[in-house]
Amino acid sequence: MAVWIAIAAGALVIGIAVGVLVGRRRGSRAIAQRLIALGSRLGAGPPEDEGSLEGALSYLEQVTGAATAAVTESSADAIRLRRSLDTLPLGLVLCDESGSIIYRNASATTLMESRGGDALAAQAVTERLSEAWDKGQAEQTLDLWGPPRRSLGVNATLIDDGRRPLGVIAVIDDISERKRLDDVRRDFIANVSHELKTPMGALGLLAETLMDEKDRDVAKRLADRIHMEAFRVSRIIDDLLDLSRLESELELTTEPVPIDLVVVEAVDRVRSSAEQRNIILDASPLAEPISLMADRRQLVSAVHALLENAITYSTEGSVVTVSSVVTTQPDAPESDAKPSATSGEEIAPGSPIVRISVRDTGMGIPTVDLDRIFERFYRVDRGRSRETGGTGLGLAIVRHVATNHAGAVEVESREGEGSTFTLILPLPESV
Repeated sequence: MAVWIAIAAGALVIGIAVGVLVGRRRGSRAIAQRLIALGSRLGAGPPEDEGSLEGALSYLEQVTGAATAAVTESSADAIRLRRSLDTLPLGLVLCDESGSIIYRNASATTLMESRGGDALAAQAVTERLSEAWDKGQAEQTLDLWGPPRRSLGVNATLIDDGRRPLGVIAVIDDISERKRLDDVRRDFIANVSHELKTPMGALGLLAETLMDEKDRDVAKRLADRIHMEAFRVSRIIDDLLDLSRLESELELTTEPVPIDLVVVEAVDRVRSSAEQRNIILDASPLAEPISLMADRRQLVSAVHALLENAITYSTEGSVVTVSSVVTTQPDAPESDAKPSATSGEEIAPGSPIVRISVRDTGMGIPTVDLDRIFERFYRVDRGRSRETGGTGLGLAIVRHVATNHAGAVEVESREGEGSTFTLILPLPESV
């Protein structure tokens, strides 16, 4: 539209020159009528004075100014529209009726002009544009193996003005996160079903056996097993509720929380289970009391989960050590450190942090399992975990607590030598 307005404005200027030349041979009234006719082609109404040359020239000047303003406004609208489309996370590709690409926003340009796996995406977009021109609609889900691994949805649609096709538009949507969440949700449901099916099946069999058992000693053992399996189901449900609450809390209820108080409360919660296995809990306080703006309940749950995990996988009569230290985030791990893994937020090197470490001398973790131990229901020794009542959710809870507080959880372990889990939390710069 802007181009046609500009052409019309140019025609008016030419018309003026022609009119001046012709005016030497004809009267001024004829010139005025010619100029008015040229101006009316832009949709403007006739001037008040249609007979004078001066009025026609003034009228033409007004029409030309309006055309120039319209061109300027149209150009500004086009720029504004392009900038708006460039901010979209979706990629947009527009083809004209000849099949030529006439517009790509920033997201689509980045995608289609890069190398590697994205070349496949560019090819898929081109093919879907061609298919939509023939069929009116085309779509495809494309998996790119990366790195990083991504999934793209390409949807192309034919556009028209009701009478004839004008072109094709393709929308490129990065659905990687949605697909990942669907996979996580599906795996979670499968894992929950599996974890609950085992104890519930055991409860049914034990109850059925107990109904026909006449021996009081055997009946008591069966009742104890039923109690243990029921407790296990209860713990799984409690941990699932805790995990769900941690994931759904958008805002933390923060308050000044003394680090030593968190450790003391967590130790008190596991003291009875440690005493049953004759495990000594050695908790060392900070050199100087430090408070952290945090959700006290979440921090206690995280340290409690680490302590419970250490007790579960420690031998009877061993020692579980809890220590806290205020330091700064190092640039990189030491080269002679044990095999380790970290999950949570990335903390900038040199930032002040508090490290709450729980160390045991138990069975340790194989290196191959280190990167997966923070997954829900993942257990290194499934048989032992089931025997001790573990749910496989404790470390997932710790990871979420760390993430909620912009921190991380780290593990250093070597099989047969024990493990050290560390909850790393950032501190204000003033500490």
